[in-house]
Amino acid sequence: MAIPYGTRFAVGFEQVFPMGALMVGEVAPDMDYLSQEDKARGKQPKQRVDEKTGKRQWKVMVTDPSAEKERDASVTVVVTADHQPVPPSSVQVMPGMEVRPVAFEGMTVEPRVMGEKFKYQGFTIRAAGIASPNAGAAPKRSGGEGKPAGGPAQGDAKTAA
Repeated sequence: MAIPYGTRFAVGFEQVFPMGALMVGEVAPDMDYLSQEDKARGKQPKQRVDEKTGKRQWKVMVTDPSAEKERDASVTVVVTADHQPVPPSSVQVMPGMEVRPVAFEGMTVEPRVMGEKFKYQGFTIRAAGIASPNAGAAPKRSGGEGKPAGGPAQGDAKTAA
């Protein structure tokens, strides 16, 4: 079976972030890289546009509490949208320290080789939007693109409680 390069697989939020995700920083435009030569010529960086959807790309850095390896604890999610997504409000954990729990809608993953000296299998994670995890079924509103992890077992846990 041949799977074309660049294939994106639909996934549910719970499959990628089983313990949820905490946003670090702000939503930022995903800008093209400019070489030193381009900078010297006076070129200005442009915001990247997703080749499949035609929408602008935005970067959101999140912390994954379920990560088993240190390198996987900090993840960048690329959100494709015409306008800058607005994340849910933050929660103050203690004075001067705020966290922003987030959920993503319409998630896809694309396999890719990562690492410099030592290569490993990684994924580009994309989403169609940002939602509040407190909205109940927010991750399930992904338009049927992905199924939540756990399937029936997750439902059994809810009915047992």
